[in-house]
Amino acid sequence: MATVPQTDTAQEPEPDHGSRRGSGPGPHAARQRQAHWHAPLVGVVGRPWKRYKKHPAGARSTDDADEPPVHPSLPGTEPTGLRRLLRHIEPLSQIARAARFYPARLAVIVFAAIIVVVTGLLSLPIATTSGERSDFLDALFTATSAVCVTGLSTVDTATYWSTFGHVVIILAAAVGGLGVMTLASLLSLAVSRHVGLTQRMLAASENQSRLGEVGHLLRAVIYTAAGCELLLTLMLLPRFLGHGLDVGHALWYAAFMGLSIFNNAGFVIMPEGLGAYATDWWIGLPIILGTFMGAVGFPVILDIMGRRRRPRTWSLHTKLTLTTYVALTIASTLAIAAFEWHNPLTYGALPTSGKIMTALINGVNARSSGLSTIPPEHMHEATWFLQDALMFVGGGSASTAGGIKVSTFAVLLLAIFAEARGDRDIEAFGRRITPSTVRLSVAVAFIGSSVIGLATLLLLQMTDLSLDRILFEVISAFATVGLSTGITPSLPASAKYVIVALMFIGRVGTMTAASALALRERRRVIRMPEARPMIG
Repeated sequence: MATVPQTDTAQEPEPDHGSRRGSGPGPHAARQRQAHWHAPLVGVVGRPWKRYKKHPAGARSTDDADEPPVHPSLPGTEPTGLRRLLRHIEPLSQIARAARFYPARLAVIVFAAIIVVVTGLLSLPIATTSGERSDFLDALFTATSAVCVTGLSTVDTATYWSTFGHVVIILAAAVGGLGVMTLASLLSLAVSRHVGLTQRMLAASENQSRLGEVGHLLRAVIYTAAGCELLLTLMLLPRFLGHGLDVGHALWYAAFMGLSIFNNAGFVIMPEGLGAYATDWWIGLPIILGTFMGAVGFPVILDIMGRRRRPRTWSLHTKLTLTTYVALTIASTLAIAAFEWHNPLTYGALPTSGKIMTALINGVNARSSGLSTIPPEHMHEATWFLQDALMFVGGGSASTAGGIKVSTFAVLLLAIFAEARGDRDIEAFGRRITPSTVRLSVAVAFIGSSVIGLATLLLLQMTDLSLDRILFEVISAFATVGLSTGITPSLPASAKYVIVALMFIGRVGTMTAASALALRERRRVIRMPEARPMIG
């Protein structure tokens, strides 16, 4: 009969072996008993877990070692009366539970709630210059465009909305620019006072950070965004002052445009628009640099800042994003300049320096910002088609840009090249890309294409517009770019609701929306045998 090893540390009575004093347990027997003891369990913080004895009811041990230690609260961490009250409020507890176990679903709900709040604020009479309530659809469309950092609008932003309306729009764009998952993490920190494991995993997945650094990452994201926006404001302020504006208007224009540029919001509040600055490098250069900083993504910026002297140690995500983004920018700048160089309605009337600056702006604005110094409706159809492809690709992951993201596009290209060469693995910068990453890239691209195709069919049925204009508008809304051929205000109400849904889906993200709507994750234990169907 097998014996059960002793797990208690209490001493056992030694057996009586008669008068033989030398045949006691001895050191050898003691070592055999110790071999059956279990090693102390190690907790998640690296310290062994103690085994505390349970005392019967009514009995109390006098041994302090048997009782679990009581750690006093740190100064300033004792729950206040308000915090105790909030802990017992049922809706807050449900929100805290959702932030821990269903963060993606909560992010969608919170994003929608912010849009509702902004819509209500824009519906107030003080939000318009006329002092009358705006139309509900115009308020909803503008609110969604602001929170989703798109820039499409059914009304003239500069003249229709008042100063209060402009403040609401730009603050909504600043909140939306932080990102869906970052916003959900901030809500979890505010309600639960900590980031749960599930939330840490999702936030780390988007921002390419280690689990223990998510709280630090959230603060770094806010500081980075505020710093970049302040820098852009200081760069634009002297130029607005040089155009004869007073200090108040110049500071307001600089601050608004700094936030709009970095968050790739696409809104302009100057009555004359950006067309008056088509040859001004002091305005064009901040647009180019600010769009780049906002579109590459917070993980890339933080990685570069943390390892600026060691580019070789940058993560694969940073290298892929920068390489693909710069390559697409150079190619698109040259292609658009070649298409529009002699177009009298766009580049033709500009001097050479203005053409170069406008080409650089068009090389980056079609991927995220939507800010343009020339009217897109006067471009050639070939330029529209090229911008369709650029808008669909978008910018970097966890950035203010939309689209399927440049890293997704890069992974798909690498997969095609590896298959063409007959390589077994997909490699880049000395790293092997996992098959799950390739499957995720295919899923993102397919879902995005399906959404765009369905929306295009709906708008073709609802309007009498041509396919090239409809496709341009749909991709611009889905990729949260904001470029338009001028058809947005003239769309029927049903088509505007479709554009609103596209902006929301494009900003929330195809994979985030899918995971938020999913009831549960499928886990299959049994795997089917492999088979190879014919492809192509």
